[in-house]
Amino acid sequence: MENRLLNQFESVISREWLTEEINEPFEPLTHRELFDLTYHTANNVGTRCVFMKLYQDFKKGSRAILYSKNKTFLSIENLDDQLNAVCYYNDDEHANRLTNTIFPLLQERKTRFNNKEKEIKTQLLKSILVERKIDECANLVMLKDINRKIYFAIGDARESAAVVPLFMEAEGSRLVQLALNKWMATAQNLPPEESFPEERVPGLLKNLMQIKRWVLNLISSYLDKEE
Repeated sequence: MENRLLNQFESVISREWLTEEINEPFEPLTHRELFDLTYHTANNVGTRCVFMKLYQDFKKGSRAILYSKNKTFLSIENLDDQLNAVCYYNDDEHANRLTNTIFPLLQERKTRFNNKEKEIKTQLLKSILVERKIDECANLVMLKDINRKIYFAIGDARESAAVVPLFMEAEGSRLVQLALNKWMATAQNLPPEESFPEERVPGLLKNLMQIKRWVLNLISSYLDKEE
């Protein structure tokens, strides 16, 4: 399915819009840790991930492109020894969002994350994986992709969450799993190579956004907790 937002970003926005850029060294975190912290810190319910490409161990070239409902794009990319983030905007209202809002919070979370126990770090990264899987599923639905891909994306999110105690022991996790199971069953019973039915899209997206809000709040509550 055509990803119009991504095409627009690559052909016009990345070349013509105004930009704001930061570079943050990985140390003392790993490539994955800083990438995931940045992804989560920039993400919210009104944000859509329109592109994701990850290399082994999140090494150089791993990249995500986020589109916000305020009509800004954010590119997050791992380089050799630092993470590069570029915000693309076309009005002054959003000129300093990256440096004034996202970056200061990211630096705080980077310090807090580094001080956490290894097990909590692992569970937080696995929880952000669930967050990314939810975003992947929502993007597939918005692209009107085929039922088979949507089924597996929901399944990936559900299975990723099932192995994280931090996630499964949180209040509300049972409802999240029930909702994911419901939509997996729905997608499984549809013709696998056909587009997800348009009349079911609003219901699925509504549930995914409810789940995303819950996941974002859960992760942030741990990231922002002083040890």
